[in-house]
Amino acid sequence: MTDATLARPGRMGRGFQRTVLVAAVLAATFAVASTAGARYGLLLLIGLGFGITLEGLRFGFAGPWRAMIVRREPAGLLAQLAAIAAVAVVAIPLISENGTELVGAHAPVGFAMLGGAFVFGAAMQVVLGCGSGTLVNAGSGNPLGVLALPFFAIGSFAGAFHLTWWTELGTAPLVVLDGYGGVAMTLLGLSAVAAVILWLAAPGTRRVPRRLWLAAGLIAAFALANLIVAGQPWGVVYGLGLWAAKGAETLGVDLAASTFWSLPVNVERLEQSLLTDVTSLTNIGIIGGAFVVAAWRRGLSQPIPDLPLRAWAATVVAGFLLGYSSRLAFGCNVGAFFSGVSTGSLHGWAWFVMAFAGSWCGIRLRPALGIEGRP
Repeated sequence: MTDATLARPGRMGRGFQRTVLVAAVLAATFAVASTAGARYGLLLLIGLGFGITLEGLRFGFAGPWRAMIVRREPAGLLAQLAAIAAVAVVAIPLISENGTELVGAHAPVGFAMLGGAFVFGAAMQVVLGCGSGTLVNAGSGNPLGVLALPFFAIGSFAGAFHLTWWTELGTAPLVVLDGYGGVAMTLLGLSAVAAVILWLAAPGTRRVPRRLWLAAGLIAAFALANLIVAGQPWGVVYGLGLWAAKGAETLGVDLAASTFWSLPVNVERLEQSLLTDVTSLTNIGIIGGAFVVAAWRRGLSQPIPDLPLRAWAATVVAGFLLGYSSRLAFGCNVGAFFSGVSTGSLHGWAWFVMAFAGSWCGIRLRPALGIEGRP
């Protein structure tokens, strides 16, 4: 028996596993479309596209920010800016002309929003995952991501519970850059940030790999598809908070005590299936897409890292803070930064500045927490 013959069953077994993966994805999409409607099946597919792209092409937010801060490598951050620009060119005028059917990720700048963004930036570097990154990490079997995700959801729920108190500390009027003038101002701002990043970049690091350009294009396409199909921009935080709110309600928690969760629109969401909540569907899709890529490549046998107890405790606390702070900041890297800037909201820019400063602090926290030896 030859070596090739011996290897063939393994290849055949892997091929069978991949066939099962594809069949499971198609079956899940069909089930959602049959149960909730074609629109919701399409949203699940969009979420799967996000997850496959983020994991498969290694496109993210926390890692590239860390690379820029620690090693002055700008490629990942430049790809993020390119994706935001591509969405803005289409999304800002589209929302301006279809205000009754489409809404942007628009929110005011306030003390709670600024503080929330800073805390989120620090926490995401502790767990090396933002909103979408935590979903991807959990879906791909990363132990820290799996641990952080439920506490992210609980934090989002709790932050929404207290949101009114925080926003009453002080909030500026809503500022939105709309129409083609808004597109021009957004592109000018993104170009200025890119120029500063390139100026600060270490020598020989300015080239953006082809996979990141491809990922940026795909993320932009999925984000626009999400806007058109869902009627709202890509988001993460609300869906996670809704999961925890449903769990709390099941346990007998009186959500009527919360101004946020007692709003008619949220009461209706709590009564309905998660399969009809657009943010929940894309979140589920992101987890599923990352799972598919990880299983396709190597399975989910990621080893549990040998970390001290304080590192695991820090992951739990950081996961909770990710959810709580992002609710106060009106979104995470996706809902506030990516979708906020790409739909013309000034708060997206303010979020970026504060979260980037928070990331600088979070990177320097990691050694003290036992997660790594040095930044």
